[in-house]
Amino acid sequence: MSEEFNQVDVRSFEIGDKVTGQVTKVEEKQVLVAIQGSKLDGIIPISELSSLHIEKASDAVLEGDELELEVLKVEEEALILSKRKVDAEKAWETLEQKFQSGEIFETEIKDVVKGGLVVDLGVRGFVPASLVEAFFVEDFSDYKDRNLTLKIVELDKEKNRLILSHRAVVEEEKGKQKQSRLGSLQVGQIIDGTVQRITDFGAFVDIGGIDGLVHISQLSYEHVDKPTDVVQEGQQVQVKVLNVDRDNERISLSIKETLPGPWSNISEKAPKGSILTGTVKRLVSYGAFVEVFPGVEGLVHISQIAHKHIGTPHEVLKEGQEVKVKVLDANEHDQRLSLSIKELLEKDDEENLDYELPEESKGFQLGEVIGDKLKNLRK
Repeated sequence: MSEEFNQVDVRSFEIGDKVTGQVTKVEEKQVLVAIQGSKLDGIIPISELSSLHIEKASDAVLEGDELELEVLKVEEEALILSKRKVDAEKAWETLEQKFQSGEIFETEIKDVVKGGLVVDLGVRGFVPASLVEAFFVEDFSDYKDRNLTLKIVELDKEKNRLILSHRAVVEEEKGKQKQSRLGSLQVGQIIDGTVQRITDFGAFVDIGGIDGLVHISQLSYEHVDKPTDVVQEGQQVQVKVLNVDRDNERISLSIKETLPGPWSNISEKAPKGSILTGTVKRLVSYGAFVEVFPGVEGLVHISQIAHKHIGTPHEVLKEGQEVKVKVLDANEHDQRLSLSIKELLEKDDEENLDYELPEESKGFQLGEVIGDKLKNLRK
């Protein structure tokens, strides 16, 4: 009688029907369930327990679990059921919503396979290796069983295709931080940063989620041939914000302006009356500029170059020449330094300056002098 009842009961189910079952036994390769509202038993093959490959049925369910199932096959005394199909149907609906909204969510990495990571979201989801991080990862073995924040980047229910990305989450967060940081920066602000990248024309410094450029001219008060002479990648530095272009997301920074200027304490470094050695940097009509410290040039006025009268500084000095100078005055506020070469020279020692008369005044002819005297006599 029981068998007849079961057969009648079996005929009341069709393929595709949804049923609820309670797990009564978990075997290695299948699970037995009691069908709610029926005296029938149901069997769930291991392949129908999860969208992922599992080695044993207990990896997916436990005895006593209540499951929503779909009828795959109607046999004489039992129903062949699927948990995987019901889970997938529900999952696709939820995943479609997440995809459309761009939602970011967290889930556990179930497996590491060639080419990426696998997750179980009711359907099998794949995170390609190139979409795991914003940087290159050689070995993904440590990612198994870890939780990662992900967003769906490709979804195709018909092809059972679900592609996810952690890299997109990282880059999106970085973009938000960048905009926030751009909005908070003020010209003149001094902040800490880390040298990220060095080029021929300067160094890029990370100042909290965004990079700014320190041009080579802003690395030091001294002349810099190449940035690596001054900074190294990974180095912690202080920088001053020179300019913020929010539209183009460009930031100009300076390391130089956070350092004591070359004119700082100049009256102590070059007190009045002190004697310094410098290099002639520029010659102008009214004198010579002599660099006595890196970034500090003082003026030797033309009247302070020699005891003898000279028409132009070029008659006595040349650019690049090393000279000794005496400090006449030092003004830190105005960044002015008055120097003298003359005060270190004796009048008869000026030949040491390679003093030369202009070409047109060199030498004379005796006839010219006699001729001038004869003209005077005729008068």
